[in-house]
Amino acid sequence: MKKLFLTMMLFIAVSTFAQSGFETAMSDKIAKVSQAKTADEFTALSNDFARIGDKEKTQWLPYYYAAYALIQKGRMLMREGKVADLDPIADEAQRSLDKASELSKDNPEILILEKMIHGLKLMVNPQARFMSEGMLAAEALSKAEKLEAENPRISLMKAEDIYFTPEQFGGSKTKGLEMFQKALDQYKTFQPKTALDPNWGKEEAEYFLASKP
Repeated sequence: MKKLFLTMMLFIAVSTFAQSGFETAMSDKIAKVSQAKTADEFTALSNDFARIGDKEKTQWLPYYYAAYALIQKGRMLMREGKVADLDPIADEAQRSLDKASELSKDNPEILILEKMIHGLKLMVNPQARFMSEGMLAAEALSKAEKLEAENPRISLMKAEDIYFTPEQFGGSKTKGLEMFQKALDQYKTFQPKTALDPNWGKEEAEYFLASKP
């Protein structure tokens, strides 16, 4: 009986240590995503997250962040006008996101990244892809909203769409800023489920609101 008790205690200790190691590694990498400045840095972080996911096997967050790092890489290149590079980046991000989705069904955070991936593909050729990628992006965001309407990242995505869409196609800088404000208000009360769960986006809302005339 004593031997069994010691074995159980050892198992608990090892499991606790492993979880602690996972959380430490993830926290360190998550912090670095917001600090990354180059395409190579985003790629390296995505690869690191994917390796953590392949090791853990049952955790959706490493694959989520692997996809997120690549999406951030794509958005950086999009701002630089390098839209020809977006399709392969989006495809790679989708492969990681598919793994996250297999481990966590009906997850609004995953659907938000799904929306962002379709958004990257849309920007390669907006006119030709609006009825395909544009509709898929809107569908993913709608599904996310039905699952978690007060998630501030949903409002953030809506704000981006309204703000950057030309007025002749239904966009509005004023309405976009109103939606950025809604997102910022939601960030004040939104609580991630764990310390590792997604909590990005507040700085973007603050940036646009601080830049308004």
